[in-house]
Amino acid sequence: MIRTLLIPGLDGSPAPHWQHWWERVDPTARIVEQKSWSKPCPDQWLTEIAGAVLVHPGAVLVGHSLGAIAVARVLSQWPQLNVGGALLVAPAETAHDDRIAAFGKIPEGPLDVPTIVVASQNDPWMEQSRAQALAESWDADFIDMGDAGHINVESGFGPWPEGRAMRDLLWSLPAMPRRLAAMVRPKAKPQGGLICSA
Repeated sequence: MIRTLLIPGLDGSPAPHWQHWWERVDPTARIVEQKSWSKPCPDQWLTEIAGAVLVHPGAVLVGHSLGAIAVARVLSQWPQLNVGGALLVAPAETAHDDRIAAFGKIPEGPLDVPTIVVASQNDPWMEQSRAQALAESWDADFIDMGDAGHINVESGFGPWPEGRAMRDLLWSLPAMPRRLAAMVRPKAKPQGGLICSA
């Protein structure tokens, strides 16, 4: 039974990336494949992720880089999907690279599933303060990884068992319908100038 859906970012997560390693050692985890990792089409990526959730309801979504942004967009666009939680690692700023600019403005607003955002202090793809602000807007918990770069192979992350431990934290949270979760979870503090987008 698949309980974890791994969502790589731009150019995928080939070996020895921690997502590739995770899929190999955890029989309950599967990478959501895309038609093109190097030329991402937002509509196609989001449809593949949503389709995987329909096949594996209740799974935790683990997104890295652009994959984290894709997960946030899926949760914003299709709130009816049965998602167990989201682990969003090293989110990438969509304005950072022309190849991911088509994903547009990053959604800002509660994701209504248990969510953890993991970011480093020296990530070239997004400043940590921006990742923290997104975590607040998403009503997510935030983990500061220190000087961990983009939390990928280039910054020294091959096998990353701590990531699986973070996923396990999401599994341990009591499940509740997303609409109920939105009603009982404290609202994020208003952020000046933030606009919600689908």
